[in-house]
This record gives sequence, structure tokens and C-alpha cells, in this order.
Amino acid sequence: MTSTGSVNTVRGSTSANALGRTLMHEHILAVSAALANDRPEIAYPDGKEATIVYLTDLLQKVKDSGIDTIVDLTVFGHDRDIPALVELNKRVDLNIVVATGFYTDDEPAKTFAVRQMLAKMFDKPNFYGEVFTRDITQGIGTTGVRAGVIKCVTDTLGLTEHITDLLVGAAIACKETGVPISTHTNAASQNGLDQIKVFTDQGVDLSRVIIGHSGDTTDLDYLKKIMDTGATIGSDRFGFYAPGTPGLEARVETIAKLCEQGYADRIVLAHDSMMHTDWMIPEFVNQHPKWVPTHISDDVIPALRAAGVPETQLHDMLVRNPARLLARAA
Repeated sequence: MTSTGSVNTVRGSTSANALGRTLMHEHILAVSAALANDRPEIAYPDGKEATIVYLTDLLQKVKDSGIDTIVDLTVFGHDRDIPALVELNKRVDLNIVVATGFYTDDEPAKTFAVRQMLAKMFDKPNFYGEVFTRDITQGIGTTGVRAGVIKCVTDTLGLTEHITDLLVGAAIACKETGVPISTHTNAASQNGLDQIKVFTDQGVDLSRVIIGHSGDTTDLDYLKKIMDTGATIGSDRFGFYAPGTPGLEARVETIAKLCEQGYADRIVLAHDSMMHTDWMIPEFVNQHPKWVPTHISDDVIPALRAAGVPETQLHDMLVRNPARLLARAA
């Protein structure tokens, strides 16, 4: 594939060279459409407009911290609100790249699962691939905003039939449209390698693939196995230091070792922050005070510098690698 240099964003197509410093895995707004419609006091405890004001202020802080682009991997299964992102982007001068795909541990929403079952029964194309491709080529809903990345998931249940069908759908859309795939994995299960096998079998150029949540492990052999295929790893949960996963120091040390061994061209950074969501309650959020989208700018970059990572490699992880990945390929 050859890069066309263009990236789909909320504000339209832009040059990959204009993306600047990029956070490659975040969630600006993830609210259940059912709750937003029927129980809005749960979805937006202070009201939706107050939430938009809060997110405007937060995104401006991200911009002021030196970040130019956010990749929002909120997809089916999280529930997207693209019109809200359009409004936010009028208020804050950031590039926002939105995603298509599905977030699920196994079976997606019943409508999707039944449509895919019937597609297989009647020898039709992969239903997920059709939906993802339309989001990229036609736009999402009536917004005209086209997705610029494809999200898919493998968690502790592994490659179930549903998950495999979703990965195949992502592969189809990637090959059809030239936008990259960014995944959720369970690093402890090392199932990033399972994803790579499916993508390889489907003929995906692995240089277009980001194996997400790889920063949840310090196993260098596993991480290098992924990157040696040509794929990129996402060290993309800075601030979410869950029990049993590495803390800030261990994550920084892992990246520094990989950079020293020549892998800086296959690493991207993010927080997987949930800036506003109805998934969580304050008691849980308060347990992770650094899980905010300015943590990388404020704490992680200085820590990486202190660990000996040179500016050229920081530029790779924050600017050059995201631009290469997000540029549509033909």
C-alpha cells in the first residue's frame, strides 16, 4: 500500500502531516443511547449542555498541554455521539479522528449478530465489514463525518465465533478503505497474537494494525513478537493503573527498553481515558486520579525523557507513527 497522506477527521479530510502530537486511543463521549433517550439523568447527571461545557474545557486543556489530535475509539457497543463531537470541535481547535467498529467481549448487539448469522447462512458478504466500510466511505448517520480508524476487540474469552467474524469484518474494511485497525486486547492472555493471525490470514498489511492495551504488560518478548510482524503496539492506558497491571514507572521502563532496542517506530501512546461516560460511577473514577487525558503531557513525557528516551523517539511515538498509521492507504 502507498499512503495518500489524507486522514478522515470530524472537520473533514486533512493531511497526515498536519496531525501533530496525537493520542491514539481515547474516548471523549461514551454514553448509552438507551440511557440518553430514556434515563438522561443517568447519562448526563448535570444535563447534556453542562457535559458539553465540561468537555470543552477538558479538551482545551489537552490542546494547551501540547496535543493536536485525539483518536476517539468510541464505537458500536460503547455508543457514539458524533453530533456532540461536531459541536465540541466547533469550540476547541483539535483534530478529532472517530472510529467505526464494535466493542464487545463476545456477541455484539443482537441485531448485528443476527444480521451476520443470516449473511453467513445465505452466503452474503460479512455484515460487519459492510457497516464499517459505509461508516468510512459514506459517513456516520447524517453527520457527514467519516470514520478514520476501525476498532475491534479480543478479551479473555478469546477468538469466539462472534469475535472472529468481527475481526474479519475489520480486516475487510481495512483492505477496502485503507484506514487502519486499532484493537483492544487482554495483554495477560497475549491475545494480540491471535488477532495478528486472523489479520494475516485475511491478507491485512500488518503495518496498518495497532495492537492496543499492550502497555498492560512488561513482557518484552511478547511485545517484540507483535512488533516483529510489522504491527504497532499501543501503550495506551497511561493513568489506568488497575490492580495486576504495571504502574507508571514500569510502563515507562518498558517503553524505554524497547526504544533502546530500536522499536520506537512501532509504538504509540494514549490513556484510554473515558472523558464522559455512563459506564462508571465516581467512586471508581476517584480510584484512578491520573486517568486524565493530560497525564501523558504532564507526567509521562517527562518520565520518558528522564528514562533516556531521546526527543527523536518521542517524536516517533507521538507524531510520526500516528501520522503514518492514520494516513489512508491505497
